[in-house]
Amino acid sequence: YPYINKYFSAAWAGAILNEYPDFNIVGEEWSYNPLLVGYWQDGAHNRDGYKSNLPSSMDFPLQRTLSGALTEAERWDTGLVRLYEALANDFYYSNPLQMLLFGDNHDMDRLFTQVGESPELLEMAIAYIAVAPRIPQFYYGTEIQMQNSAKPGDHGLIRTDFPGGWAGSIQNGFTGEGLTAEQAKTQVTLKKLLNFRKEQPVIHAGKTLHFAPENGTYLMARISEDQSVVLILNKNEQPVTLDLSRFAELNLDGATLRDVISGKEFTWGQSITLSRKGAFVLTRNP
Repeated sequence: YPYINKYFSAAWAGAILNEYPDFNIVGEEWSYNPLLVGYWQDGAHNRDGYKSNLPSSMDFPLQRTLSGALTEAERWDTGLVRLYEALANDFYYSNPLQMLLFGDNHDMDRLFTQVGESPELLEMAIAYIAVAPRIPQFYYGTEIQMQNSAKPGDHGLIRTDFPGGWAGSIQNGFTGEGLTAEQAKTQVTLKKLLNFRKEQPVIHAGKTLHFAPENGTYLMARISEDQSVVLILNKNEQPVTLDLSRFAELNLDGATLRDVISGKEFTWGQSITLSRKGAFVLTRNP
């Protein structure tokens, strides 16, 4: 978006939105500095008075932080705490809910490669993108674990044809033919999360509440008066028990919640034991 004259781009975007007020425009500022990314979003209080008329910016800062937070060792300043701190930058953006969050694109290593081809870490990344207070974007093939690990940075591999039954294709991502069990599982998980997301107003417009990570776990919630969606990311290889009293302000005591991914239900009480490494998307509806 910044490559052309910024006053021309602002006039262009303003003219488009004046004609089509329900349209959305996403602009790319490939910077990992939220101050630079936020400058280009409409409504920013810029010192030079610039008004971009651009509704949405691509959230490169949170994108890079997400993959790093999942793969780094857990210390006081690395790992999931960086994800917690990155989301705290939302106070700077004029409209965080209109920011576009993604795991990868055609110019960077595929998400499955970024997380070391770990199905559990990929599940966490997908779940976070689907639940976070953002507009989600998924690059094709993420749902079947497409990767470019053999040649990181190779744009030919990054942009490999989707295995859709073309001549010579061993796999078919549309029918599921030839997919491994792990690939099929990831595809089902993404379908579940996106179909769930589109029916949940709380994810589109609800309040966000999150808590500092502890013992390799991170909890973020999207809440409204009558809905709650709780995301728990767990990086532990062994079962771990969370003390739920830490999250008392979620007002979930005694509530029955269902895990969107596994379908299992449990009652929110004093604690919860996470039996596996991965993501848990818990929903409570009235």
